[in-house]
Amino acid sequence: MSAFADLLIMLASIVSLWWGAVWIVESAVRIAKRLGLSELIIGLTVVAIGTSAPEFAVTVGAALEGQGDISVGNVVGSNIFNLGFILGGVALVRAICTTRTMVVRDGGMLIGTSLLLLLFLWDHRMGRFEGGILIALLVLYLGYLIWKKEPIEDSLPSGEFQWLDIFRLIAGIALVVGGGHFLVESAVRLARLLGVSEWVIGVTIVAAGTSAPEFATSLIAVIKGRHGVSAGNLIGSDLFNILGVLGLAALIRPMTVEASAVSSVLVLVGMVILVVVFLMRTGWQISRWEGALLVAINLFRWILDFLR
Repeated sequence: MSAFADLLIMLASIVSLWWGAVWIVESAVRIAKRLGLSELIIGLTVVAIGTSAPEFAVTVGAALEGQGDISVGNVVGSNIFNLGFILGGVALVRAICTTRTMVVRDGGMLIGTSLLLLLFLWDHRMGRFEGGILIALLVLYLGYLIWKKEPIEDSLPSGEFQWLDIFRLIAGIALVVGGGHFLVESAVRLARLLGVSEWVIGVTIVAAGTSAPEFATSLIAVIKGRHGVSAGNLIGSDLFNILGVLGLAALIRPMTVEASAVSSVLVLVGMVILVVVFLMRTGWQISRWEGALLVAINLFRWILDFLR
């Protein structure tokens, strides 16, 4: 397949991601209203798991083929990308408002899981025991979110829930999953033409491609004023990537990674802590200048990865 064809596939994939994201946001907030759940909870669970489907497919598939670097690199890179380019980029469009609960509870959970991932990968491998621990933590976390209901936001749309919203949500997830899949495949082919290593492909190109659903969904959500869906989607996706995606991949097949994986996880831990500090110091929101700094840090990290 020619490079031009891959570029066309990438363009079509982006269109698919965008429309899928619109359907996800609009249907998810109406479903939240119907179920008596807050936007934040629906963003942390249904939307986050749906938009993490590309990471799930790529990471588990790579683990089955013994490509530990792409498997782990995809999750680590996607999480850094979510906090840097996506959270920062969306904040450049409009400041993202969050809540104390999300920052302390969910942000704290993300810091803890990122540190746990660093511990597990310190010896450059992850086995079934570590994967089981991650899966168990995910089950406990999701169970707590569902049990601990929060009040519905007054800003939820006045439109009434219809059964069609369920199908729109499923169709939206299918569009972002399909778009993410083809975007990754075409991006990897282009990267290999440039002679980029497997770890760098996983932590940059594949990570960016599989994070495209999160970007599209979060951007559409914040433009529509659905800050709970936008922020919850990003934090929930990062948590699901580590606990669910990597956890299941390690359960299926133990993985080994190159030494540079530890430095990338250290960058991830630093990004998570920086985002939480930003949210705590500016009234639970990410301002435009803070978003610009997050984008700049991620861009600098990308340049370093490609220069390795």
